[in-house]
Amino acid sequence: MLAISKYRPRLHNIQGFFRVDKPLLIGLLILVFVGLIILYSASNQNLSIIGKQALRLLIAFFVMLMLTQISPSTYRAWTPWLFIFSFSLILAVLILGVVGKGAQRWLNLGLLKFQPSELMKLSVPMMLAWYLHDKSLPPSLFDLLITLIIILVPTLLVVKQPDLGTALLIAASGFSVILLAGINRRWLLLGSLLLLIIAPLGWHFMHEYQKLRILIFLNPERDPLGAGYHIIQSKIAIGVGGILGKGWLQGTQSHLQFLPEHTTDFIFAVCGEEFGLIGGVVLLGLYFWIAARGLYISMKAQDTYSRLLGGGLSLSFFIAAFVNIGMVSGLLPVVGIPLPLISYGGTSLITLVAGFGILMSIQTHRKLVGN
Repeated sequence: MLAISKYRPRLHNIQGFFRVDKPLLIGLLILVFVGLIILYSASNQNLSIIGKQALRLLIAFFVMLMLTQISPSTYRAWTPWLFIFSFSLILAVLILGVVGKGAQRWLNLGLLKFQPSELMKLSVPMMLAWYLHDKSLPPSLFDLLITLIIILVPTLLVVKQPDLGTALLIAASGFSVILLAGINRRWLLLGSLLLLIIAPLGWHFMHEYQKLRILIFLNPERDPLGAGYHIIQSKIAIGVGGILGKGWLQGTQSHLQFLPEHTTDFIFAVCGEEFGLIGGVVLLGLYFWIAARGLYISMKAQDTYSRLLGGGLSLSFFIAAFVNIGMVSGLLPVVGIPLPLISYGGTSLITLVAGFGILMSIQTHRKLVGN
């Protein structure tokens, strides 16, 4: 009896380590499995790419399990320091950043290159939730101005790198928190009007390639063999897939190298060609299920910080998927956003899954308190 009681605390700790939100975890695992199937075909059955992606996924899910064990109150206490740390790294990129493909986005840490802007996709919604958690909601005009500063300053620094796609996701994660906090309809309409007024001014501050992307979005045929090539080939791939698709490993656009970036930003076109409209709808359904589960967890959270943060992370995840699918389908301009948990990638994958670790923390610790 003494020996059994001796090991009970250890068994309890093991059970606590694997305490996760099962519906959310199942949705993530199914999406990851589907992603590896699509990536295997998109990479022309390159086992090396699949192995690297699988290793990154294992690391990401291990990080998620670690973060699940930390209570939301601890996250709230750490939030200002995490935001300051992330913001400092963004400033360091402007001075010490490594230049690649014409952009200065990475810090060289010796063994690996790290993209600090990815951290901002977590720290911005965390900082907004921290700032608003003890304020009366909906926020006052003064509080709205503070939240806009928290969003816009890091977003503009990331735009300067330039990395419009990541900047868009940082802004989306921040504005999701503001919308969930509630906002006076008058301020929302006024903000939308101001955005429409100043939007044309932004054209003069955009890089030439960014201007070209917008022009190509409006008319891809203006440069079919240059800037418009990506989107034209992507739309061809999705179109020839039809309702049921050509079948797994039977796509030609990626296998014959017509489709650029077919393992990263344009991987949804591979899904559309091989699995058709049905496959695309199923994939969208998975994204909707995961986001909906995240919003459900947020609604059941026991404090304002957790509700705002969980809701912001859930909405920003769905927005990332929506924007990628929209740009690959020609419904939105190309902004260089990967398809979450499907595209081949590193830093963005780990930070994305880390966000789900925070969501699971909100759910599991709510249950523990309820018990």
